[in-house]
Amino acid sequence: MSIKHDRRSVLRGAVQGAAVTVALPFLDCFLNENGTALASTGAPLPVRFGTWFWGLGITPERWIPTKIGKDYDLPVELKYIEPFKDQINVLSGFDVKIGAKTNIPHQTGLFGALAGECPLAYNETDLPTIDVLISDAIGKDSRFRSLELSATGNVKDSYSRRGRGIINPSEVSPVAFYTRVFGPEFQDPNSADFRPSPEVMLRKSVLSAVKEDRDDLAKSLGSADRARLDEYFTSLRQLEGQLQMELERPPPAEACSIPPKPSEVTVGYEIDQVIKNHQLLTKLLAMALACNQTKVFNMIYSNSASEVRLAGSAVTHHIYTHEEPINAELGYQVQATWFVERSMEAWADFVRILASVREGDGTLLDNSLVFAHSDTSFAKSHSVFGIPIMLAGKAGGRVRTGLHLNGNSEPVTRVGLTLQQIMGLKVDSWGGDGMPTSRPITEILA
Repeated sequence: MSIKHDRRSVLRGAVQGAAVTVALPFLDCFLNENGTALASTGAPLPVRFGTWFWGLGITPERWIPTKIGKDYDLPVELKYIEPFKDQINVLSGFDVKIGAKTNIPHQTGLFGALAGECPLAYNETDLPTIDVLISDAIGKDSRFRSLELSATGNVKDSYSRRGRGIINPSEVSPVAFYTRVFGPEFQDPNSADFRPSPEVMLRKSVLSAVKEDRDDLAKSLGSADRARLDEYFTSLRQLEGQLQMELERPPPAEACSIPPKPSEVTVGYEIDQVIKNHQLLTKLLAMALACNQTKVFNMIYSNSASEVRLAGSAVTHHIYTHEEPINAELGYQVQATWFVERSMEAWADFVRILASVREGDGTLLDNSLVFAHSDTSFAKSHSVFGIPIMLAGKAGGRVRTGLHLNGNSEPVTRVGLTLQQIMGLKVDSWGGDGMPTSRPITEILA
């Protein structure tokens, strides 16, 4: 006699007289015949969106492929992505259009790509970044609206913005990140048992209790203060929704496997620390995504004015880009380029980890869309023309991959518009200042 299983099947037993259950790992029998949806509900596998950022750009002639379209070549700074070349699109030649504004080093290119506008001052943008727009649309049915991470050890290294002064800080410690996601409030989506957390119930009650006062306060304010308060309350309303979700049984998560708790590590800007921290955070993030804790994330490998340095050295990547002469024989900055190559090596590692998680008939990477970019092209000149961009993942079959496309100096906002439309947002145009566009990059649409 055959035994039927579904996604909530568990292994049952006893330890020292006490009953225990262990959730089964993801198995093909839980999916439909095509491996694209849950057999029990028909629900499609979720599609995730994320950003991956590295500071201080590239050496254009050592990074930009010479061939357009399929089977593009891999210059030396891009060679690390070779194992995943067919899963990555390389976008070159997309510019941040400054217009009458000043190019603010390490900021104009960054927020031009992320928010579609050139900032007026350092670390300030009025428009929300693309991750916030997307998370508002797809992040309401996951525990966290988004997860922000930085391998540098600095919580201030975050470029996720809801508006001016409203920054989503980064998590920098693997142990703290593990506890936040997989700690006491984590509900295993594949467990047969579900018990709402008393702590979550209390937090939701507290927010509900002050709602009336929040509404009364808003009525008594002027329009400018109401606008500022509404931005703040938006976060609280999202928190209320997320807490409500934690009080309900979570949907099954196909590839969820709770990782072991990591050991404490030293975090900071030394390159070995950054590399190790990035690997640990990425592995935890992959399982957070697989366990449906969020659909949106932001990962910073190095900050925009990259302070990454060798152990025992006071000379940072940033200083090398300014002060290191271009080698007359080789034609590039040797030390600065070494850091660029470490960035590309880390990006390839990030893609590898997402691709290693099997999900349905593909992988976690197949069901993701990752927007990787920097703040500048050639850092020595702070150029914001030809911002280096890569897109990884097929977004659940919505994206064609393995292409190199040249933007021919068109605005970088074409990329942001395309990403939003791929993720299901009903938006026809995007971008501020001199960069509004209504033209998506149709070549990558499946």
